[in-house]
Amino acid sequence: MADHDLTGFTRSLFTHEGTTRKVLRRGEGPAVIVMAEVPGITPKVLSFAEKVAAIGCTAVLPVLFGTPGRDANPKAHGALKSNLYIASTMLKVCVSREFTAFATGRSSRVVTWLRALAAHEHKRCGGPGVGAVGMCFTGGFALAMATDDRLLAPVLSQPSLPLPVNGRRACTIDISDDELAVVKGRCERDGLRVLGTRFKGDRLVPDDRFAFLRRELGDAFTAVELDDSDANPEGVLAPHSVLTEHLIDEPGQPTRAALDEVLDLFRTRLLQETGGPAAP
Repeated sequence: MADHDLTGFTRSLFTHEGTTRKVLRRGEGPAVIVMAEVPGITPKVLSFAEKVAAIGCTAVLPVLFGTPGRDANPKAHGALKSNLYIASTMLKVCVSREFTAFATGRSSRVVTWLRALAAHEHKRCGGPGVGAVGMCFTGGFALAMATDDRLLAPVLSQPSLPLPVNGRRACTIDISDDELAVVKGRCERDGLRVLGTRFKGDRLVPDDRFAFLRRELGDAFTAVELDDSDANPEGVLAPHSVLTEHLIDEPGQPTRAALDEVLDLFRTRLLQETGGPAAP
């Protein structure tokens, strides 16, 4: 792929508690907050957002880092420029006070801003509630956002924080105990369902992390775990990005089935009361 010029996406700003960020949108209907993986909103993240819009939802993409539309694949800009771009973005994210890369027992500060964005989009877009999907670095954000009753469909795609540099960090996720208790209460009381996706060999999302989510959330957590051989072989890195870089968007492919399960969660939780369009 090449850089995406953002055609088909509207652009605006959203401010909460003095912090202003750019936001891209596409579609109509209940909102789904799409949080990109590092290095940012790539053409394949935008392609996922287009699929969300196609089922009758509004895909809302906050610009948390990186350059929207820039293709991180070395074929687009060359290996040196691509690697420098990814490394620079990763460094900025890791040193930012808004993101918690290594600490356990707490969520990133940016989650407060994301909850406010979700509340704003729910009011703007209508519907029974809001969906959210986080990817890699942002994967756990969707879980922490679910302390808000308006968040009805949280998706954790390859949730990678805290970075699993040791056993303690491998068997947890970036959410505080108090926030997790609220989410567990919603699962038990309201039937909240949390969906997670990962490749089984992904070192950034170890087995222990999904075991932790199963233990804490019980039947409310649905794990979609794929063999590494299911990943798109054209992906630059080892199997990791289920919904974007390593997706094989063809019927019968396990990654396509994972994508369909994510979209079905949005249909079931967000569109059943609004009469959204049939599946494309």
